[in-house]
Amino acid sequence: MPVSKSFHTCKLRIIGGKYKGRRIVPPSAFKARPTTDFAREGLFNILVNRIDFEEVTVLDLFSGTGSISYEFASRGVSAIHLVEKDSVHINGIRKIIKDMEMENIRPIHIDVKAYLRTCKIKYDLVFADPPYDLSWLKDIPDLVLNSGILKDDGFFILEHPRRIAFSGHPLFFEHRSYGGVNFSFFRI
Repeated sequence: MPVSKSFHTCKLRIIGGKYKGRRIVPPSAFKARPTTDFAREGLFNILVNRIDFEEVTVLDLFSGTGSISYEFASRGVSAIHLVEKDSVHINGIRKIIKDMEMENIRPIHIDVKAYLRTCKIKYDLVFADPPYDLSWLKDIPDLVLNSGILKDDGFFILEHPRRIAFSGHPLFFEHRSYGGVNFSFFRI
């Protein structure tokens, strides 16, 4: 889905936890589609019943604004690695992390495929929010699940448009929809 309006016309705030209500203001040159407040709230309502935020490690791929990482940080996740290749976005994320004094997020400026090839860390939860028009979006579950970055009891969440369905994937276990935002869950 192409981005048709400036980010600054979108309403973006942290939904819960320590930083609840704080507004996120990315750089004016930001060109991505952030996950809506409604969808983030729905996702974190699911996660609060499935994970102990203070006991998990998280990888956020295609971070964009970093809003998903900020939600995890706000809820007490001690180690969040955030991967973003766009230099405008990563610099905006670094500024927000510094301004909000979030010490539990480590931004990594690298392409997602390169990170998945070289990462030696295992995570409890991996989240990916790729551009909806990404040509290899359908390949992301296999790239993540075959990379060895998930712990044995970990899971992967992919945000995607409704025109793409992953229910036929052998490691798929759940789908949730919030307006035009869809989350598919996978487990190894």
